[in-house]
Amino acid sequence: MELTYLHTFREVAVRQSITKAADALGYAQSSVTTQIQKLEKAYDVQLFERFGKGLRLTTAGEELLSIANQMLELYQQSKEKLAQQGGGTMTIGTIDSLAAYYLPPFIQNIRNLHPQLSIRLQSENEPAIVSKVREGELDFGLLLDQHHQPTANDPSLSWITLRSEPLVIVARPDHPLANSNMDPQRQQPLTLVDLADQEWMMTEGSCNYRILLEKLLRSKVIPYRIGIELGNPEAIKRCVRAGSGIAILPRMAAEEELRRGELAVLPVEHPELSLSLLLVHHPKKWMSRAMQEFIELLRCNKAAVE
Repeated sequence: MELTYLHTFREVAVRQSITKAADALGYAQSSVTTQIQKLEKAYDVQLFERFGKGLRLTTAGEELLSIANQMLELYQQSKEKLAQQGGGTMTIGTIDSLAAYYLPPFIQNIRNLHPQLSIRLQSENEPAIVSKVREGELDFGLLLDQHHQPTANDPSLSWITLRSEPLVIVARPDHPLANSNMDPQRQQPLTLVDLADQEWMMTEGSCNYRILLEKLLRSKVIPYRIGIELGNPEAIKRCVRAGSGIAILPRMAAEEELRRGELAVLPVEHPELSLSLLLVHHPKKWMSRAMQEFIELLRCNKAAVE
């Protein structure tokens, strides 16, 4: 059972209103209702009953409130103690690309500063990350999204833009389009039209950079074929290297293969081929000193130096 549910339960009990508790916590009313229902299911009791326009605790609810206060007080004491030591657990929701190619040096850096800190990475798609941050299941999330268009467009959450991440269209080095900028008869870079009828190695349909690409191709009525749909960037890069297809990836995900000459960037220029790297957190969620320092490392782009 999540302690978050007990905290929500206490707020409803004190305010005698789901609406007022939701406002105080920064949650949607439906989220507060769901959490209370989960508690009632877990204990197999009714915790509240209607009283006029408000709510009041049942006998079982009064008993649970007394116990919840003790549990939450102990939890607060533990947080304060661990905050002083820089320990505790930090739970981050992110996508595969960021977990593999962006976060490792930052994680190493914060672990050097706080050796007792435990870090949990949960790989999710963007909507799931935002939902779990909103519900308090994640300390914060890291995702790639279109500029100025956060996935949930949720003003109740705090959004920090860390940087702009370019998207690159990659192919084998011997792909005809990879060498088009070396053609003396061609003076201009490639456009999206030049990609007509190419076979694509695509990520899953919920991936933001796939959504962005398909939106651009459809807006220009450019035909395209999806040869293979895969779940992670490593598999996509292997398929591109083994075949004749092309793929779109964040530059960070292809950097090593580009440096080694195993992949080549197609010289396509378009102003929308980039995403924002965003950090999202709930403004009312408690954060330890280590968590605050980690966010500051990300904001300052202070990764560990090997």
